Amino acid sequence: MHSITRSRKNITALALAALSCLPAVAADTLDKIQTVVVIYAENRSFDNLYGLFPGANGIARASAESRLQLDRDGKTVLARLPPVYSASAASAQDWSFVARLPNQPFRIDAEQPGGVPGVAASVATPDLTHRFYNNQMQINGGANNLFAAFSEAGGLVMGYYDGSGMAMWKLAREYTLADNFYMGAFGGSFLNHFWLVCACTPSSATASASRTAVIDPATGWLALKTPQPASALSSGPNGLFQRDSTFAPKDASSGLSYAVNTIQPPFQPSGTPPAAGGDPRLANPAAGGRATVLPAQTAKTIGDTLSAKGVNWAWYSGAWKAALADGTQVAAAPRTVIYNEAAGAANFRPHHQPFNYFARFDPTTVKGLQERAAHLKDYADLQADIAAGQLPAVVFYKPAGNLDQHPGYTDVMSGDAHIAAVVAQLQASPQWKHMAIIVAYDENGGFWDHAAPPKADRWGPGTRIPAIVISPYARRGYVDSTLSDTTSIIRFITRRFGLEALPGARAMMGDLSSAFE
Repeated sequence: MHSITRSRKNITALALAALSCLPAVAADTLDKIQTVVVIYAENRSFDNLYGLFPGANGIARASAESRLQLDRDGKTVLARLPPVYSASAASAQDWSFVARLPNQPFRIDAEQPGGVPGVAASVATPDLTHRFYNNQMQINGGANNLFAAFSEAGGLVMGYYDGSGMAMWKLAREYTLADNFYMGAFGGSFLNHFWLVCACTPSSATASASRTAVIDPATGWLALKTPQPASALSSGPNGLFQRDSTFAPKDASSGLSYAVNTIQPPFQPSGTPPAAGGDPRLANPAAGGRATVLPAQTAKTIGDTLSAKGVNWAWYSGAWKAALADGTQVAAAPRTVIYNEAAGAANFRPHHQPFNYFARFDPTTVKGLQERAAHLKDYADLQADIAAGQLPAVVFYKPAGNLDQHPGYTDVMSGDAHIAAVVAQLQASPQWKHMAIIVAYDENGGFWDHAAPPKADRWGPGTRIPAIVISPYARRGYVDSTLSDTTSIIRFITRRFGLEALPGARAMMGDLSSAFE
């Protein structure tokens, strides 16, 4: 396959120049912020939800190059959008209309050519491909024109919504919307949750070859089985690659393999049950294949630096307590909360709780149990702490899967309403007058975005995503175009509380202070 790897030259320089022209935050504003709340939603690109936002760098500014998707040869312009290969035949929603659409972005919730009704944002779409190497291939050096070619969702990647009916859109209009904010790492939720808490990529010294991706040394992309892959108009990309798996190839210098796609945590709750007759607090360490667990990680996290400075913090998860009880059942017991995608189920996603991968939270040790009790909490705890005005200085909140806006198992609007309701609770709390809320998405979920990501390092950043800053001190009705990514959240917390800097937090990125007056 002939690859197109256009350079992204001048993107970073221009963004940094724009940063230097922004008004500086008042010297004492950040000191007034006593509580920082980070709400982390799922799998939406900026253009997918905010591409029509007034004054933002939206779809209207997309270049012809990024609008027109290419086939897998990297040269041929697709005659139309490819079918949605990931759509289930049993789905109540018919997605076949996508394959009849012209090759360009389209509004999912608008009437389609031929009088086909639009699909409301309250309806879940099929899931989209969102993996480490696929994301890089789709971005194609910044051209953003191979999204449809390398997704099982085909042309659905080009879909977007009129988000003006969303509750969070209204909050973005009132406060600050960041329109130049990128996911910290290429790929999916697992890796981007790590980049939120440690700006690092987890590793293993024992990764098997069968769990390691095979990469074409000439392109840095996934190696193909055949030199000329089938057209995206005839099949999805599954089956094209020699091996797309959990780990990047082992680093010769360190001897480590880096986990770039989802792998299960070593502690419960985990997608891997305990070993038969083993410690119910652990995932089976001998499990293989897709049930393989990641060794407990020891890299320094934002939690470590906060604790070292004596700053209290907590990660609140929807359905955490229920998932913990679910995961510590005997190995043969059916799981009813962990990865339960049934309608109305709590649907706890273990790879959305990054601290549960770290040795500091090992439940088999006295210290680990203490750390878990102090810092890993449930949504019910969050509600109680908001009402009592007893939130710690730094809060991370991860909604349960049924409320996190992830395609495939939930929709946009239920999560939008939930997050807006949490924001309203925070605004009514005794701590609001000294609070900053950051609502961000972990990654794009495979949806197209027209903005070319800047070049930083081998891990990212990936595609542009939405971020909203809500605070009594936030700029009002403001679109912030400062170059930022997921590590900007780490940089903001580090600056506000005078913490030790984490080495992976990118100095080229803003620290969100430009969103404040």
